[in-house]
Amino acid sequence: MAMIRLAFDADVHGDIIRGLRRRIPEIDYKRVQDALPEGVSDPEVLEWVLAEARILVTNDRGSMIRFAWHRAQGGLPTPGIVATTISQSVGSAIDDLSLIVKCMSEAEIQDRFVIFLPLR
Repeated sequence: MAMIRLAFDADVHGDIIRGLRRRIPEIDYKRVQDALPEGVSDPEVLEWVLAEARILVTNDRGSMIRFAWHRAQGGLPTPGIVATTISQSVGSAIDDLSLIVKCMSEAEIQDRFVIFLPLR
């Protein structure tokens, strides 16, 4: 199984990205803030993630999930999303994301629409 490709939203804590990269050096990821202008809208982020064929990791459980839901309800393609939370420790988030990256396919995440962390 090929490793999933991630896109990290600007609101994901940098320590999570750095820790995941240390744990899985070969991880294929891009940060939204490195690819898109500051202040870009959530719908534009979703379009970019789709065009890049990536899974979005976001800490935005509000508007980002709502925009994705509206896309899906309208019959538009929607990227798979992994939603982190500030209440989860950085180490626990790295553990959960490592498990997802190593054990799930993009299709499995797409089918679930959103995976909310923590996993346990």
